[in-house]
Amino acid sequence: QLRLVESGGDSVESGGSLRLSCVASGYRPNCMGWFRQAPGKEREGVASSDNTGRTSYVHAVKGRFTISRDNATNTMYLEMNTLKPEDTAMYFCAAPEDGENWYLCATLEAEDFAYWGQGTQVTVSS
Repeated sequence: QLRLVESGGDSVESGGSLRLSCVASGYRPNCMGWFRQAPGKEREGVASSDNTGRTSYVHAVKGRFTISRDNATNTMYLEMNTLKPEDTAMYFCAAPEDGENWYLCATLEAEDFAYWGQGTQVTVSS
């Protein structure tokens, strides 16, 4: 069974930076992704990556967020720069059952991801 634990969320001012971490235990998933959910909104994909280094980003975060993996420690990171108030949300780490399907990994549909962490809150003030 895969367990995912996020950390790193905080309150920052607009324009600031944060780095989120997600530690996986149980096994090393090929595909891992970051999602976020703001109050009253649906959960949305943010970025994903696989163990070969392929990455995918949604348009809203391209050029500002960077996803990375440390396979030695089974940890995924999300470096977030130039944060905006609209980035405020609970951020979740997730992995799909089928980690070998890059199309599924890259399209970041929440229903395709079976394993979820508990979330870490990011709040960006203007």
